[in-house]
Formats: sequence, structure tokens, C-alpha cells
Amino acid sequence: MNQPLLEDERTAAFSSSQLVFSFSNGPTTNQDITGLHSLTFSLSGDANVSSILIEVSDGSSWSTVTNLTGVPWAAYFDSTAYENGSYTLRASAWDTDVNESVVATSGTFNIVNQVPVITIFTALNAVVGSGASASDRAWFGIPADGTLSYRWGVSDDDISYATISNVPGPGAPTNDGPTSLNYGWDWSSGTMAEGTYNTRLNVYDESSLTASQTLFIGIDRTGPSLSGVTVGDGSAWQNNGTLTVSGLITSADDGQGSGVSHAEYSFDETTWTTSQADSISIQLSEGNHSLSVRSIDRVGNIGSASHITVRVDETAPEQIGWTVDELTTSRIGPANVSFNAVDDGSGIDSSNSYLQFGFDSNGVGQTPDLSGNWLTIGGTGLDGTVGLSSWATKSRQYLMFRAVVVDNAGNQYTTSPTSYQILPGLDLYWNATLTNLDRLIVRPGETDGNVTITSVLESNQDYGGSVVLRLESAPADRTSTVTWTVMESRTLPSGSLSDSHEELIWNYTVPQTGQFDLRLAIDYAKVIDEYDEGNNYNHMVVTGAAIGSPGLVPSFAPTMLLVVLTGLAVAFLQRRTRV
Repeated sequence: MNQPLLEDERTAAFSSSQLVFSFSNGPTTNQDITGLHSLTFSLSGDANVSSILIEVSDGSSWSTVTNLTGVPWAAYFDSTAYENGSYTLRASAWDTDVNESVVATSGTFNIVNQVPVITIFTALNAVVGSGASASDRAWFGIPADGTLSYRWGVSDDDISYATISNVPGPGAPTNDGPTSLNYGWDWSSGTMAEGTYNTRLNVYDESSLTASQTLFIGIDRTGPSLSGVTVGDGSAWQNNGTLTVSGLITSADDGQGSGVSHAEYSFDETTWTTSQADSISIQLSEGNHSLSVRSIDRVGNIGSASHITVRVDETAPEQIGWTVDELTTSRIGPANVSFNAVDDGSGIDSSNSYLQFGFDSNGVGQTPDLSGNWLTIGGTGLDGTVGLSSWATKSRQYLMFRAVVVDNAGNQYTTSPTSYQILPGLDLYWNATLTNLDRLIVRPGETDGNVTITSVLESNQDYGGSVVLRLESAPADRTSTVTWTVMESRTLPSGSLSDSHEELIWNYTVPQTGQFDLRLAIDYAKVIDEYDEGNNYNHMVVTGAAIGSPGLVPSFAPTMLLVVLTGLAVAFLQRRTRV
């Protein structure tokens, strides 16, 4: 078997081969070549060639281009595989008759390839963005049947054509070139969908060199959605008219679109105010307001408006008054208490309003002195009950109340303390209808001046104790220094009022002419603790008239009209305060 020679053997200056070998088409000295260069050889003489090894050198070393092993003895030299510079080719033909190689060299030539350099690739009339990267897309708001105008440019000495791909479809533009170059495409697919596209430009030259560049574009026809805008603290009612509206930008979502540019707000949906900030401050009066907010993206698409009702109430609730069950020592079970208030704005917040109470010795002051502090009635709201194991021990004490009223906007009002005295349950009184004189005008003296007083003592509940009663008299024209004279004193034995009713007959003699005040007194020493000490007296008037007085006749009997008029007068006088 024939063995190939080493490189130094193949390049020997002397060869016994009869082969005449040279480049018939190869680079000549100082020739500039680009792209593919055809290499052919001339072989003659008596020789048997089995292969031709083609090599190239930049002046420092040789490297293999290709090794031909049969006819046709031809090859292509791709100059684009090498950097621009000066090179030499050599071909070594192996003559199997002598087992030697015959070498042919080319002239020193120059590779001057120019790789295409894309100088511009853009889509005209983008609303925003350069398209240089995915984070800086060129955004368009064109309709589905709109047109994208792509433009490109290249630096190259033998440019051939360009292609474009990944455009909004369907379909794609035809190649630009090679017959003629338009350096762009006006592309309209008819159904351009919203979305993002990474459009690819590829340019090719006659040297089979190529370059590529990507243009990042987007089509956006939909405005941002907006949700989650917060007004004030987010409550249904605000207690301050100076409010912050937040989330104008961060709460907007443009999906896969161009992104949020700014927000607009309006109170009438006619005049819109622009805000680049995420929050704004507004000033509103008390009442209900309708705030509309919308987002605009970078292409200019306007999103749907969000409508927010803003309610402002800066006024605290107003007091109406208290309603408290009658408080007596006879009470069994809890006492009901309620506080009435009104709030014309947000309304009363019953869940956060509450009542407080405490026991006090005199019903004045800001803190109940017997309880030492305010006690909260259980539960919430302005209705409640105060329960005691025994009310009997609280006689003459004061039950103090106050209300903490909160409205739905958070305005709070604390009432001034209000006191209700716990009175005794027992009350003794004269039955005014059944207590009266048999005569109103009489002659003075023991013989003719006697009057009979019929009285009925009653109690509001069965009473088993004794009661001291008195009949007292005083001149009607007395001065303040004249005191009442006790005409008769009686002590009802215990149990007399066990049925809450006792009838008594009193006698009085008019001593002289003139008018005399009479009164029946119950428990004048105030030994018995009663609900109302003011009704323990019943006042009457009797007149002592001289003989010959107008209208006075023996066995005087008043007419019915006079009786009625006198009764009205007595009722009036019974209510007078006497000294």
C-alpha cells in the first residue's frame, strides 16, 4: 500500500514525477476576492494522480482547505470563512507512480469580504418605545386592518435581498429583492391581532454573507382595567373632607399591553383631571359624592371608568334624650334605659355605640362618686338594662347615665352625665276628689261655726306601718311669721293602710269672721320615706261670715252653680304653696 508523504517530503524541491501541475483558475498575485472562489487545476504528463490536497496560509502556517480524491479536479474556496487579509493557496498532487507529490502555489491574494451591517430596522409611527428590546417595545394602536410600515437599511457592497418574519399575521411579506430593493414593507394582513411580536429581519449579500436583527413591537387597542382604588381609609363613610385617593396607578392593569401611562379622575365625567401620581388629595364637603376614575395606557387607550361613591360626614350625632323606667325602691328586676340620638349624615353606628351608668350621692359631677367610675351596660347599642339584686338599698341615691354615640363615619359624641334619683316606692296622699268640706261659709262660734271634713287617705301600695296625721289651721290673711295651728293630731295604727285606703272624718269650728286656711297633713315629721313628699298636704278654705253678710241666710245651702265654682276654687287653692 502506498503511504502519503510527510509535509516536508511533499514540499521537496526535487521530484522524479513526470506530472506537470498548476492552478488553471486560482487567485493571482494581489487579486481581491470575496465570497466563493472557484479553483481548477491543469494536470499533464505521464503520471497517475490519486489526490490533490489544497491548503491556505496567512504567512504563518498552513491549514487544510479540502482534499480532492477524484475527478473533476475542482473545488470552491469560501473566503467568508477567513478574516480579511493576505493569503496564499497551495495544491499538492500525489503521484502514485513515484509516490511523490507535485506542488503548485497561487499568487498572494487579498480576501476583502464585507459582512452586511444593518444600519436601520424600524416600524414607522410607533406611539411609544424604540423596539430595541423586549422591555422597550415599539407600541402601536392600529386597528386590525391597519398597516405597519417596516423600513430597513444595510451597509454592504454586494447586498442581494432581505426577508422579514414574525410579523402580525396571518402570512408574511415577500422578500425584498434581489431584483429590486424597496428597503421596506408596508404590511397589512387585514386581521392584525393585539399582542407582542418579535419581528426578524435577515439580509443576504452576493458573497453569501448574512446579518439579522430583531425589532420588538406590540399592538394594543384595549385600555387598562382599574380596580382596588382606595378613598380615605376605605370605609363607606369618611369623617374628614380632606381625603387621599390611592392606587390610581398600582391598581391599574393593562394586561399584555403597552402599560399604564397615567390616571384621570372626575366628579362629573365631563371635566377630567390627569394624575401621574399613584395618590391624590381631594377636598369634599359633607354629603354624597360620585368620583369617577379611569386609566390610560401608553398608546392612549382609555379604560372603562370606575365609579366610587364617596360619603363624607364630619358632624357628630345629636342628642334627643333619655328614656328611663321609673326608679323606685319597690322595683323588682332590671330597669330599662335607652338613649335617643339622631345623625342626619352617616347614621348611628349601633355596633360601636354604648351606654354607661353609675351610682352617685347627689346627682352632680362628671363621675359617679358612689361607684367610683363608669360602668358599661352590657352589649352594644343605645338600649340596655340596669339590674340590681335589691333596689330597696338605693333609696334617694342617683343613678347616673351617659352615652357614647358613634356614627358610621366614626364621629363620636359623649353626652354629659344625666341623673335619675331612686325614690322610695311608697307614696301616701289624700284623694283630692273625696276629701272636702261639708260647708264653705258659716257663722263663727261654737253653735254655728262647725264644719265637717271628710277625707280619704290612700297609698300607692299596701302599707303595714302606722301614720301620723294632723288637721291644721291658719288665718288666710296671715303674714309669713304666723305658723299653722294644729287643731287635731291622729295616729293611724299599723295595718290601717294594708288595703291602701282609709277614710277619716274631721271637725273644725270657725272661731271668728274671716277666711281660714285648713290643711290635712300626712307624716308631718317626715318619718316615712315616701316617693313624693309634696303631696302630703291637702288645702281647703273656710269662711266665717257675720250676720247680715250678703248672701248669708239661716240654714244656708249653696246653689249647684256655686258648688261647682267653689269646687274649682278649692282645687286651685289646694295647689298653692302655703307657709
